[in-house]
Amino acid sequence: MADQVILFKEQQRFRQFWLWAIILGAAALFWAGFIYQVALGGQFGNRPVSDVQLAVLFALMGVCMPWFFYYVKLTTEVKPGEMRLQLRPFHVRPVVIHLHVVRHYEKVLYNPVRDYGGWGIRWGFKGKAYNMSGNEGVKLYFYNHEPLLIGSQDADKLFEAIKLAKELK
Repeated sequence: MADQVILFKEQQRFRQFWLWAIILGAAALFWAGFIYQVALGGQFGNRPVSDVQLAVLFALMGVCMPWFFYYVKLTTEVKPGEMRLQLRPFHVRPVVIHLHVVRHYEKVLYNPVRDYGGWGIRWGFKGKAYNMSGNEGVKLYFYNHEPLLIGSQDADKLFEAIKLAKELK
């Protein structure tokens, strides 16, 4: 029954303004082209594609791409003795980290682009990272493999939950 106790749970999405400006700007371009060419009967651009091709591009870039970036979500859950990470839609099941194999952990400030190459599931010179936005997290050091950074909007609570979960086992 103790395994059902959730000490910490956080769900994160992409929140970067510049990322959403690019995604929605590109989507708006495809919306405008689709409306102008298909609905109003004009020709969009100097060398317009067919209405069918434009409809496919509109569906992919104007609808599916923004939906995909909205759908991506990192869920971090800490329970006694374990931590679960799931980056939807890339993980069908959560990645389970048994905390008894964690040698040391610390709250860190990091630069997502410089240290790990961006956001998402990233591999860098400093190890692997799961992060969605921001520059705070908890870094786990293991006995048997490279460090793992978990980005969090509330790194203090995540750190305290890991501390408690290791004690409770």
